[in-house]
Amino acid sequence: MAVSSTTDSKITQKNRQVILKAAVQAFAQNGFKGTSLKQIADDAQLPKTNVLYYFPSKQELYLSVLENILHIWNFRFDQATVDDDPATVLADYIAEKMEFSRTQPFASKVFAMEVLNGAENFNSAFLTEHRRWMEERVSVMQQWIEEKKVAPLEPEYLLYHIWACTQHYADFSAQIRGLKGRNMSKKDFKIATNNLVSLILTGCGLTVPDAYRSL
Repeated sequence: MAVSSTTDSKITQKNRQVILKAAVQAFAQNGFKGTSLKQIADDAQLPKTNVLYYFPSKQELYLSVLENILHIWNFRFDQATVDDDPATVLADYIAEKMEFSRTQPFASKVFAMEVLNGAENFNSAFLTEHRRWMEERVSVMQQWIEEKKVAPLEPEYLLYHIWACTQHYADFSAQIRGLKGRNMSKKDFKIATNNLVSLILTGCGLTVPDAYRSL
């Protein structure tokens, strides 16, 4: 009995996600050069040939990991338009990135390691797409500023600040754990998120939404 295209598509999607999840953890722990496709296949509990079927090379798999990280990080802000409320958009964007740092810290560490090592594996297509996203988001924020919805500031640097602050909780989790004497709880992340939303939005001349007021 032939497998339907729908079933085949679901299997493909499931296998790709299993491989990407295993790859994220392996790359975070060992870096690009220290990770082998065999190790990823073993962690994913799939034959190496299966990994190569979906990702023909380690380089392609690594770029897929990086692209997937950016997609998850930026998904909410991707939907923002000039007609949306800046306070809601920015607060939700910050909260979503904080939640990503809480639930998927390995992904953030992969990206941080790549950048710290000179971003040698960012190919031209990846950089072009990343730059396009930045330019579009900056354009939206610049229009908010021109319409006096947001205080005058440099949108590009605002994004850098948000990235640095939210990703800190994943990339420097060991430092935070050492200082607190324990891992951050879900409640700790909620408090940290609300504090960060308040700092960023206040600096933008915006009112903090009720959902993000301090506990």
